[in-house]
Amino acid sequence: MAAMAGTAERKLKVWELVLRCLVLGLGAAAAALVATDSQTQTFFSMERRARFTDMKALVLLVAANGAAAGYSLLQAGRCAVAMARGGGGALALSSRALAWAVFSGDQLLAYAMLAATAAALQSSLLGKLGQPELQWMGICGLYGAFCRQVSVALACAVVAVLATVLLASFSAFNLFRLYGGGCKGSSHARNGATW
Repeated sequence: MAAMAGTAERKLKVWELVLRCLVLGLGAAAAALVATDSQTQTFFSMERRARFTDMKALVLLVAANGAAAGYSLLQAGRCAVAMARGGGGALALSSRALAWAVFSGDQLLAYAMLAATAAALQSSLLGKLGQPELQWMGICGLYGAFCRQVSVALACAVVAVLATVLLASFSAFNLFRLYGGGCKGSSHARNGATW
């Protein structure tokens, strides 16, 4: 039984490290794709340039994905060092304070990434389709290359959000299992419940 638990914990450690590296790579890619995206068009001898700073939701997406990449780099380093030491590793943090810090950081990251990605998706759909009722036209017909690069970045951001949600559940599992001693003497403890 202990060998099976050890194998399962090692697999969870590896998956946490893989997910953190995935968020690192996809978050950096999404931020870089949006931040470097621009396209210039000429209208009646006037040049207009589309940049990510023209849409505040894309600025938020760059900031959130950049922060996610930086945070994931730190956490991936922590995971790799803990796994190399052979100690508690990525999921079995020895300190409740550290477990709370990782849990809080992962929750904050998941919510921030979800909010930024949802806002950017909504704004991008408005840019693509326009809003005919308000006589707003879609701009992707005019700035096609700009929109295509943003759509690739949004695809990266969506996958990164899914990975951050999984990481948030891993850190929640890690934190709450530290409190698994149960209520000694209560009816739940006598019936075999651990909480």
